[in-house]
Amino acid sequence: MNNFDYLDLDGRLLRVLLVVHEESSVTRAAERLGVTQSAVSHMLDKLRAIVGDPLFVKSGRSVVATAQAGELAGRARLLLDQLQEFGNRSEFKPAEITRSLTIAANDLQRDLLLPALFVRLRENAPGLRLRVIPSHIPDPEMLRADRCQLVISPRPPDGADILQRRLFDDSYVVFFDASMRPPPVTLADYLAAEHVTVVYKPQRNLDIDDLLRERGIARRFAVSVAGFGGIRPFLTGSSYLATLPRRLGANQLAGFAQAAAPFDCPGMPMYAIWHKRYQNDPLMRWLLDCLYEITARVAREAA
Repeated sequence: MNNFDYLDLDGRLLRVLLVVHEESSVTRAAERLGVTQSAVSHMLDKLRAIVGDPLFVKSGRSVVATAQAGELAGRARLLLDQLQEFGNRSEFKPAEITRSLTIAANDLQRDLLLPALFVRLRENAPGLRLRVIPSHIPDPEMLRADRCQLVISPRPPDGADILQRRLFDDSYVVFFDASMRPPPVTLADYLAAEHVTVVYKPQRNLDIDDLLRERGIARRFAVSVAGFGGIRPFLTGSSYLATLPRRLGANQLAGFAQAAAPFDCPGMPMYAIWHKRYQNDPLMRWLLDCLYEITARVAREAA
């Protein structure tokens, strides 16, 4: 075989070679392929130029393959099978997964969703491993650089290549130690207290804290911590208040009393966020389906 650019080959040329070889006739090959004889002849000429061999020679009313064509036909059959397999999405089998997934989530959504999600995933994918990292204030580069495959956060980063779906809506309530103080009934009661809150790196407040400041509701903060998990030690045995998502009462702040905020309070949405590269990935679709299932179960239990 002479030297040639393999990029000149394509599936159509291989298919013509194979069908002419099987039919031993350009006419019958053209009928089978649904093209004209001249089209088949043209593609054969192109193949001959590529491989430097006549491929087929006349023998009476038929054509016979050269030794080179016989060898190439076998290889063409394998290549066509591989091309067909390349074009067909392989069947997704969770039981065969042996990889690690990285999910970014802060402590609220981590404790609320991820343990139950991992149990659900492991039911069908025992070889799956999960790595959980803090999302802080998520940025699109976390997903673009594939540092994580999924983010669960109330703050989806901007980006045309960043996809999201709303998981649930939470509400803010006031947590307090009922053994140390009564609930704040009025705004005056609320403002007379000292408060505990969360400030994420780099110096990013909770949405509720920013909103109240914009409304001119000035509170006295005694303590700020880097995550919801740090609230309990400071709230226990104190008269402090903490205005935080209600669902924390199921985990980190279980056992503390709750009161409605004495002002109009916005909701807090929670989103699943992923990169567009995984839009058609069967593993990501399965992961999201399992996450939506867990989210719906948590919502029913909280109702």
